[in-house]
Amino acid sequence: MTQLKEAKNGVLTPEIKYIAEKEKIDPSYLGEMVAKGRVVIPANKKHRNLVPCGIGEGLLIKVNSNIGTSSDHIDLEEEMAKLKVSIEAGADTVMDLSTGGDIDLVRRKIIGASKVPIGTVPIYQAVIEIVEELGGLIHLTVDKLFEIIEKQLSDGVDFITVHCGLTLKGLEMLKAQGRDLDIVSRGGAFLTTWMLYHERENPLFEYYDRLLSIAKKYDVVLSLGDSLRPGCLADSTDRAQIHELMTLGHLNKLAREEDVQVMIEGPGHIPLHEIETNIKLEKSLCNNAPFYVLGPLVTDIAAGHDHIACAIGGAVAGWYGADFLCYVTPSEHLSLPSVDDVREGVIATKIAAHAADIARGNKLAMEPDKKMGMARKDLNWERQMDLALDQITARKYRQNRLPAQNDVCTMCGKFCAIKQVKEYFHG
Repeated sequence: MTQLKEAKNGVLTPEIKYIAEKEKIDPSYLGEMVAKGRVVIPANKKHRNLVPCGIGEGLLIKVNSNIGTSSDHIDLEEEMAKLKVSIEAGADTVMDLSTGGDIDLVRRKIIGASKVPIGTVPIYQAVIEIVEELGGLIHLTVDKLFEIIEKQLSDGVDFITVHCGLTLKGLEMLKAQGRDLDIVSRGGAFLTTWMLYHERENPLFEYYDRLLSIAKKYDVVLSLGDSLRPGCLADSTDRAQIHELMTLGHLNKLAREEDVQVMIEGPGHIPLHEIETNIKLEKSLCNNAPFYVLGPLVTDIAAGHDHIACAIGGAVAGWYGADFLCYVTPSEHLSLPSVDDVREGVIATKIAAHAADIARGNKLAMEPDKKMGMARKDLNWERQMDLALDQITARKYRQNRLPAQNDVCTMCGKFCAIKQVKEYFHG
């Protein structure tokens, strides 16, 4: 039985009850949202010590952190440190995108140490192994791809990105319309190369029923990837992107019929004024499935500060209905992120998610802001540090420039507005 099947049968699973209590909502309402596919719970039956979270309508917006090795930088200890700092900074999920070293070992270590859901992109490992074995990704077989998928799920991966919506028709459309930046999805590029060489349909689309069978076995959430997401503003919301989104909507329907949970992945690089349209399109075309967006990044020229571009887009996307924000670090487009980059990325995206939750009227989200206002009125600096979303940085700034008078800060010093008004009104 999957979470979706149980919910359809009216069963409130332990995971549903836990999430409802944590988010201060009615368990029956949450059960209905899971049954309708509007909320997903990534919780592989084989992931031990997992603390479940819900992603979707009526819940707090969740944040994902990406970690993992590359072919140029392989350091398991560093990736474990990234996992630790991701969770400490508030990431709700973590994706292992490793492409270098012993990929199985890295993944298993991460899953074993993680209390939050773990995601992967199985085609990465499938392609890397076939390149190492036979010299090129064109030698990838359908069986090899599904072998890797099942191996990762049997290890306890809770959700996987699978680029099922990429089709030959979509590639024809992409070529005909032309783009400034073609394809920026790594998984999408792998599949495109394979499809064009063999003149065959995407195996994840052609054998979708096989994928559903494996996902159902482990009760894993399928994160239907956007292979044709725009990689620059000039390519945003074009025909190829929307064609793939329509395909994902159909695949979502098929998955729900088989009691497999699905969320939809979205762009990418899109200008601020197109974010609302993209959210509404996904909700309409994909029957209100949870929407997982990368950013979105609202400008292409923020290199070194892309976490800020991501946070701006993420806040707006969340306000209009995105359910799950994938972080971006300051090193995006430039290098593999460091531990500090990962922390910065998580914090920036947590701020975006929190701002959107407040705009959406989530009472749970507003509580700490109300408390912070009172702590500032009381000039209670220790309380302010405790309430800060990023306590480490807040305390560092406070300690680095201590004021002459302990109840104020060095910005205003003895001319603190709050202190003056408080003394006038309250004596």
